[in-house]
Amino acid sequence: MSSTTKNDHRPPLDTKNAAAYTGFTEGYLNKLRCYGGGPIFIKRAGVVRYDPNDLDAWLSSLKCKSTSDVKEVA
Repeated sequence: MSSTTKNDHRPPLDTKNAAAYTGFTEGYLNKLRCYGGGPIFIKRAGVVRYDPNDLDAWLSSLKCKSTSDVKEVA
């Protein structure tokens, strides 16, 4: 998980809210959790949560300068 400061702390998001935050579907995030290539997540007692800082880092890693740079995930 990314380190955060007190000023940067945002509560973890469940899959539904992480999907809304990233613009991807819940199903796609579920698929990425199984097959890899998605954002870092936390799972405790069967509950999945995403740190918004990790979602930001993952979204940044998807940036491309040209179509030849596109990374296919799941």
